[in-house]
Amino acid sequence: MASKLQKRIAMRRKIHILRAQTKCSKSVKRSFINTAALLHIYKLILKLEAIKREYLNLMATKREYLKLMKNMQDVEVQKLREGFLVKVNCEKGEDRLVRILEALDEMGLNVQQARVSCNKRFEMEAIAVAQDQALDVKEVTEALLGALKRKLEMRHKTQEA
Repeated sequence: MASKLQKRIAMRRKIHILRAQTKCSKSVKRSFINTAALLHIYKLILKLEAIKREYLNLMATKREYLKLMKNMQDVEVQKLREGFLVKVNCEKGEDRLVRILEALDEMGLNVQQARVSCNKRFEMEAIAVAQDQALDVKEVTEALLGALKRKLEMRHKTQEA
């Protein structure tokens, strides 16, 4: 008899906890409390799924951002007495150096000294002397960015084909 009483007390405690968790009315019917508890659990599952979707969207956005940062090109040009100091930092790829040197040659710039590294990214630092003194920093920067961009466009076209 004592065990039946203990079981009944334990069941009432559990029902009381369920009632408190589900915020249902002071109903005594177990079926109503159970239904309310199941409804509460279903709502929690829906909230969890929404959080998971939001998390996956954030991770996808982060991957896109990192991919964009990886493809980012940095071209810095400074005017020197007789020429330009050119610094290029971008993603590694085929013919980067050739494209840059061709762009410099088309503008009438002779490369006097250059340092190139291709460990993780393509990095180049060069001193280029202008044959024509009419060039300015903006023109050189735009020409170098154009040379790098043409290479990226060509790569995307070959990947799509």
